[in-house]
Amino acid sequence: MVNQVRYAQAKHGLGSYQHMRRMVLAVLIVMMFAALLFGQSGFPPDTPMHETIEMVGVLLIFLGVVGRLWSTLYIGGRKSTEVVTGGPYSITRNPLYVFSTLAAAGVGAQIGSIAATIGFGLLCAGAFYIVILREERYLKEVLGAPYQAYLAKVPRFLPKLSLYEEGDTGSFKPRLLRTTLLDGLVFLVALPFFELIDGAQQSGMLPVLFRFP
Repeated sequence: MVNQVRYAQAKHGLGSYQHMRRMVLAVLIVMMFAALLFGQSGFPPDTPMHETIEMVGVLLIFLGVVGRLWSTLYIGGRKSTEVVTGGPYSITRNPLYVFSTLAAAGVGAQIGSIAATIGFGLLCAGAFYIVILREERYLKEVLGAPYQAYLAKVPRFLPKLSLYEEGDTGSFKPRLLRTTLLDGLVFLVALPFFELIDGAQQSGMLPVLFRFP
């Protein structure tokens, strides 16, 4: 009976902060889309610096997608029912958000601007920070002392590689992995779209309202 009550509380709490996370992501996507649509790099297109920044961005997007898949293998829907401490969760308490932030920085890099790369990453990290604080308050109540010990050992966001432990992935859930993969593919599918925007701006079809250094 106790386990059933705990499961019901976990499910309700999980739905609550997942809804908040979706809202935050929706706002971020709108802001990033506007920046990509009407912003342009201070570095001229087809210059070595512009192309290098874009390529670094592609690598960041791939790293973000792979990292999110790696994190999902460990968390597997267990976040609200037990403390997961292996793999990426041994070096940071929020690896899904860390890798999402890297992917967001990669999206900013598609403008060909260092400032946009850093700005997109910081914007994403700041938005996730709000969600993380709410999650932590909830998980303290649900998971109790084991989670408190985890908080004391593992950093909230920036990974501490010296803490790495392989750990156990628990029961594998293909559905969750597939969902994470589809979410990540949005970043990859968007790459040709970024090129179309760049071409439209160069041809004058899209106005350039501001420039990133």
